[in-house]
Amino acid sequence: MQTTSLYLLSLSPLSIFWKMRVISGAAKGRRLKLVPGDSTRPIMDRAKESLFNILGQFVRGSRWLDLFAGTGQVGIEALSRGAEEVVFTDKVRPAINTIQQNLKVTRLAERGTVLQTDAFAYLKRGGGRPFDLIYIAPPQYMKLWITALQDVDRNPALLTSGGIVIAQIDPKEYEPIALQNLTLYDQRKYGNTMFCFYEQGNGE
Repeated sequence: MQTTSLYLLSLSPLSIFWKMRVISGAAKGRRLKLVPGDSTRPIMDRAKESLFNILGQFVRGSRWLDLFAGTGQVGIEALSRGAEEVVFTDKVRPAINTIQQNLKVTRLAERGTVLQTDAFAYLKRGGGRPFDLIYIAPPQYMKLWITALQDVDRNPALLTSGGIVIAQIDPKEYEPIALQNLTLYDQRKYGNTMFCFYEQGNGE
């Protein structure tokens, strides 16, 4: 019975808490909290580390928009690795509280802006200064990532000239999307996590 209980605990959302941490940079090793009653899509360390290895020096000094931020762990990893600023958006108060707590525990709050707002409304308003990277990781299987990507595509002023968009999805969710200003230039798959990378330009 004890063995079974330990196995079930290892599969529970609570177990993710102990694995959710900042991997590198100024806040390396800091544990991050989950959103209570979590309905977000946490990203495991292997996928997150691979993502930031791909981005490399692009992160340092960059400005990010972390949409559907949930725990804020991706944007916080970026701040830990030297990003200039990350704007975190989520529409639910528990997520906002969790992001603020995680920024506090990592001592990165001075470079993080946390907004309780609908992601699509924010994209339509615009974010003032353009972003170097927009990260999209909404709830799964609702095609919200497509809607968000299309909103960014319709408003190229959201991105700097060399800016990129990354969508984090389940591989089963992927489908080609007709876009005017963004081009898919890379895809990486790590278990049940897929990253789709888009850049400005039509590839011609």
